[in-house]
Amino acid sequence: MKEGWTTRWKALLIWISGYPSFIAFALVGGYVIVKSEDEELKKTAKTVLIVTLIFTAISMFLGIYNGIGNMTDHYYASNAQDAYNVMQQITNIAKIVVYAVFGIIAFFGGKNTVSQPKSASKAEDSAENGEEK
Repeated sequence: MKEGWTTRWKALLIWISGYPSFIAFALVGGYVIVKSEDEELKKTAKTVLIVTLIFTAISMFLGIYNGIGNMTDHYYASNAQDAYNVMQQITNIAKIVVYAVFGIIAFFGGKNTVSQPKSASKAEDSAENGEEK
């Protein structure tokens, strides 16, 4: 019999999809929120959405800060640009740490249940009840 993905692996995939971009998470997390019947996975997807939005907002703020600095004279090689570079590096490191830690927590803290397609579970239920298709 073909085995499906466990809930732990699905939760890890949701966290991994949130790291590279908001679009990758929108595809995976949106599918989980809309189609999944597992409440734990929906909760994980909503948590990843909040974390992704926080890092997107921080990135947006830093982009605006850099854009305003670029419009001024003598921005390059100034303390303001150095501060931007430091804030950008701290944000990147924090993003890696947050997604790695929450991904590990989701993987090792989740249930290890195998989800089966609806058609397979209906076929098993009908076989147990002695019904034929």
